[in-house]
Amino acid sequence: MISMYELEMSLILGLIYGIVGMGIYLTFRVIDFPDLTCDGSFVLGAAISSVMIKYGYNPYFSLLMAIAGGMLAGSVTGILNCYFKVTDLLAGILVAFMLYSVNIHVMGGIPNISLLGKTTIFTFSPLIYLAIIAIVLVAVFTWFLSTNLGLSLRAIGQNKRLCLNGGVNVKWMIILGVALGNGLIALGGALFSQQQGFGDLTSGIGTIIAGFAAVIIGEKILPFRSLWVKLLSCVIGSIAYRVVTSVALNVEFLHLQTSDFNLIAGLLIVVIMAMPGRKNA
Repeated sequence: MISMYELEMSLILGLIYGIVGMGIYLTFRVIDFPDLTCDGSFVLGAAISSVMIKYGYNPYFSLLMAIAGGMLAGSVTGILNCYFKVTDLLAGILVAFMLYSVNIHVMGGIPNISLLGKTTIFTFSPLIYLAIIAIVLVAVFTWFLSTNLGLSLRAIGQNKRLCLNGGVNVKWMIILGVALGNGLIALGGALFSQQQGFGDLTSGIGTIIAGFAAVIIGEKILPFRSLWVKLLSCVIGSIAYRVVTSVALNVEFLHLQTSDFNLIAGLLIVVIMAMPGRKNA
């Protein structure tokens, strides 16, 4: 049976990857851009935050810098796609590939930075702070996507040609959308590194799957059209994903090990996708 500690950890990780899920929702659902930069931008956020905390900067300020770094990485992906005619999938793969070297340089040439003894936002009441951050992000992006600029972003995900004929600068909207999505993903990476107590070069592995799980499961749990519900569903879906996988790992008769996590996660996503339900438009 799952312990209270494991349940708390599932909630914490669920909130962190719920923020990542919101970033993936912005790119894949809102602007219809299949972006694979996320594995690299997640680590970039973790690297920036870890290095800044190591050198005594405020942990909240390091989160803002992580967001800026992620947005820069996303902007490069968008520029490659819009101005260099690189396909969306390949642009994301290329930037994620290049970010490996960038992240090494950010971390000073070492693959792991310890935050032992450093003050992070998780020093006190991590669940409360994370919940507040998640709620604020849902509120901010609900407001933003309801503005004229946000409506333009949502429109290009529905019909780029119509937006182009209507005078919308589609290229800049795509760049902005991918930048915002990766900014949120980098924020998730920064929060993850602070929660774990170290920044690691390999921490981005599986980010895309965790983000997809948050979006897909959230859409099944809350299949509503309201914008704020769609964003909130990413957080709810991520929490559900973490709790279910944690429970599965702790069911004794299944004899599962921690190394079976990827198998459980993959099967859970397949089952959720196979379930009948209305697609979230």
